[in-house]
Amino acid sequence: MNFRKAETKDIPQMHELLRQVNLVHQIGRPDLFKLANKYTDEELVEILKDSTRPIFAAVDDNDTMLGYCFCVHQQHINDNLLTDIKTLYIDDLCVDENARGQHVGKNLYNYVINWAKENGYYNVTLNVWNCNESAMKFYNALGMTPYKVGMEQIL
Repeated sequence: MNFRKAETKDIPQMHELLRQVNLVHQIGRPDLFKLANKYTDEELVEILKDSTRPIFAAVDDNDTMLGYCFCVHQQHINDNLLTDIKTLYIDDLCVDENARGQHVGKNLYNYVINWAKENGYYNVTLNVWNCNESAMKFYNALGMTPYKVGMEQIL
């Protein structure tokens, strides 16, 4: 398994993995998620060009994407309340359903953590939908801990 920044040639595989993530969310919260593409090809091309939104790819020996990690640089410079630490926010991490159980997610996550350390980030954060229990267990097993909780009351 190898790790690299995602490239435009990965877009078809990215769409498939995005579909898999969307399906998990749509099954868990059909009141919030519809079955749809999260990004267009054009939007993915723009994200791939944006240095503040790196996408990391886990690939096999044939350079086929096994998983991805969409990230976003966050920093609140000169904010009245928040310190100006650099945070790497994981917007989306997915391992292809055919590659699960092979430690792709753990290795990809560790690659991202190391990249963040090397690039001066203070922390790595992400959000997990409460209906996605397997993802919560996965991130807990990697050593992540909750730092804020989103709440709702459906009316």
